[in-house]
Amino acid sequence: MLKRTIYVGNPAYLKLKDHQLNVEDPATGTINGTVPVEDMGFLVLDHSQITLTHPLMVALQQNNVGIISCDAYHLPISLMLPLAGHVEHSRRLREQTNLSEPLRKQLWKQTVETKIYQQKCLLQKLGHSFEPMLEYMNEVKSGDTTNREGIAAQYYWKQMFENFTRERKGETPNQFLNYGYSLLRSMVARALVSSGLNPTLGLFHKNKYNPYGLADDVMEPYRPFVDEMVVEWLQQNLQEEKLSKSAKLHFLQLPTRDVRLEGSKKPLLVALSSTTSSLYKCIIGENRIIRYPEFV
Repeated sequence: MLKRTIYVGNPAYLKLKDHQLNVEDPATGTINGTVPVEDMGFLVLDHSQITLTHPLMVALQQNNVGIISCDAYHLPISLMLPLAGHVEHSRRLREQTNLSEPLRKQLWKQTVETKIYQQKCLLQKLGHSFEPMLEYMNEVKSGDTTNREGIAAQYYWKQMFENFTRERKGETPNQFLNYGYSLLRSMVARALVSSGLNPTLGLFHKNKYNPYGLADDVMEPYRPFVDEMVVEWLQQNLQEEKLSKSAKLHFLQLPTRDVRLEGSKKPLLVALSSTTSSLYKCIIGENRIIRYPEFV
């Protein structure tokens, strides 16, 4: 069953009752909604006056629900996940820490190739020039030592948006990309934990200050799905530069976005689980290829 993303953007008192999340208005005591905890995948908290009870937090973690907190700018700033989201957590952690350097580089090569391919597909889908992306993809070496990922990105962004520079605090549509990528990062981290992998131990992203290195690796080929949603939003809201509630609700549909994986359409959240599961099998030598989805 596809897990639900619950967004709370108003003052609320969140508690557990009969194995369900109850959303209570703190001013009136009125219950504004209930959701079975087992049906949830993410709980997004986007207001400074939200209170959660501890029994609810425990129930959410027991059901591997990612709790995302947003900052004063309404951007996701933290993610709470259970310490162990898989019954073989300790065994899989040992296997992950023993990953050889040659295999690590090959897995990163696959990931970069797939990211460039996805970017190529989106450019083609939108009617932009895409031919150089094929060359960049075919030139990726083990560990991407020649940085074809960065070179391809420069070409990609020039085609995607006019007079655009991709910066975290840059001009529109950077704010929409930031929000979508933050959600995506949380989704990937949750999927990794569900597969018994530690989201910190990255293939390429290994900065000592980064707690989600592996999530940042795995999310790379998924970024173009967010980019497509940004294009859709801009086409429908030409004058909208604010990260409004309606914009956030648009991007919160990311988990249910249809993608194609192994010949069939699946929600993106389901595809993520397949990706992280295949990554684990690559780590232990059962598979050689990470399963990443494609555009529908």
